[in-house]
Amino acid sequence: MKDKKNRELPRPSLWERLQFIALGPRDLLLGLICLNYDTFISGFELLCPGYLAWSSKIRARRAFYRAVADVPAYTQFISDQKSSDKSIPETDKNSYIKIFSAEARCVGGHIPIKDTMIDESSGSTGTPYNWVRTAAERHDSHLFISYFATYCFGSQPWITINAFSMGAWATGLNMGLALQRNSIVKNTGPDLAKIFHTLSFFGTQYPYLILGYPPFLKQFIDVAEKEKFPIDQYRLTALVGGEGMSEGLRDYLLQRFEKVYSGYGATDLEIGIAGETPLSVGIRRLARDNGPIRQELFGDDSRLPMVFQYNPLMHYIEVNDNRELIFTITRSSLLSPRIRYNIHDEGGIMRYDEMAKTLSALGQDIETLVPKNRKHPLRMPFLWVYGRRDFTISVMGANIYPEDLEQSLYANPDLARITRSFCQSVSEAPNGGVRPKFLFEIEIEPDEQLKQCFSESILQHLLKLNADFREAWHEYPETLVPEIELYGVGQGPFKENSGRIKQVRVL
Repeated sequence: MKDKKNRELPRPSLWERLQFIALGPRDLLLGLICLNYDTFISGFELLCPGYLAWSSKIRARRAFYRAVADVPAYTQFISDQKSSDKSIPETDKNSYIKIFSAEARCVGGHIPIKDTMIDESSGSTGTPYNWVRTAAERHDSHLFISYFATYCFGSQPWITINAFSMGAWATGLNMGLALQRNSIVKNTGPDLAKIFHTLSFFGTQYPYLILGYPPFLKQFIDVAEKEKFPIDQYRLTALVGGEGMSEGLRDYLLQRFEKVYSGYGATDLEIGIAGETPLSVGIRRLARDNGPIRQELFGDDSRLPMVFQYNPLMHYIEVNDNRELIFTITRSSLLSPRIRYNIHDEGGIMRYDEMAKTLSALGQDIETLVPKNRKHPLRMPFLWVYGRRDFTISVMGANIYPEDLEQSLYANPDLARITRSFCQSVSEAPNGGVRPKFLFEIEIEPDEQLKQCFSESILQHLLKLNADFREAWHEYPETLVPEIELYGVGQGPFKENSGRIKQVRVL
């Protein structure tokens, strides 16, 4: 195939064609396996990690050729590449989404009038975007979320209270639809009064799964205790998402929730890309408490990443030289394919057998991290995520991440209890000097004494946590004393986002 400029577009080699043909019967078999939760779980308890890795890579290559042939925008994007390098180029918002129309990015160059839903990204890092999805691709995503929820929370009947923001956002409505496969669902949105009313109305005879952003679940606990709602009489579990969560925050939530797991996704791609499992949480908490294991798995980074497992038959994930995660959604049901798409999240990946081998070399048997009620662990690969690169501030060569600030905050339970949200930036003095600036939205009246308490506590824990910050402190202590600003609920920089439950990260 050639474009208008007579440039030859990529075609699969004979060897690739043979591999695609070999996938055919396997696709049919795996499709049958995925129709049922029990066969799905059994498959991933038994499938060889090496086969999963090979299959995922071949599926991604097949998705690439489909997009070249069927998606006008991607055809043009590939034909415009001037490099002679045969590797597939990355795409992102700037290089692909902003350049081509939503219609051109669809298979066939148009948006189907029926069975199509439009999601809008939150715009937390800039301009909101619209993303189109077919009923078929939403079905696949909902099915995986449903299986993930069953695996983590069991198959007993429960009531799901969906406290994610409702409206055009991808998470809210889709999570409600996905969990209808598992339970009764009430979509309250982030409305505390409605949630408390629902709990009161249906009573303590039901277990409840509450969905929401991590800081909102903290707010739910704090308000319940403040208003003396009998939260301790209820059986509660939580499924969170939309942003990262420190182990300190998980411990805080586990005071009232029996289980707390997080899902990972992005509106640019889709929800339900990956999920925390009992095993992945066990590995993360082990890394938190064991320095050598943490360093061997994640390096010298001060941040403790979120650790998930993902389905490699749905997503092929790579890591580029900047430690950014690159995603290819490999399913043919996609209306607007994403090929080697970079949302600029930092992180890493590891096959199940490689993780087991790494832990074994450090004296840790991965099987001991699996709950006793599981015969075998899921042999899905691992994905870890630090967060967006653009949420980082740097002062005197020391990178300070929102995850650092969150961990420092939750190291002091008294401060965590009164804090609703936070953000960070760099403060510049008239003489050009800079300092880190941390802003907190708190639920009590701020005063100078409390401000000093925040300053001393955050600084103390940052010095323990962040090696770069600690090294820079020895050289420039006067420059790295953080500037602290405290605001009441919905005041100052938090005013415009008073209705948003996701935390503001950087000003």
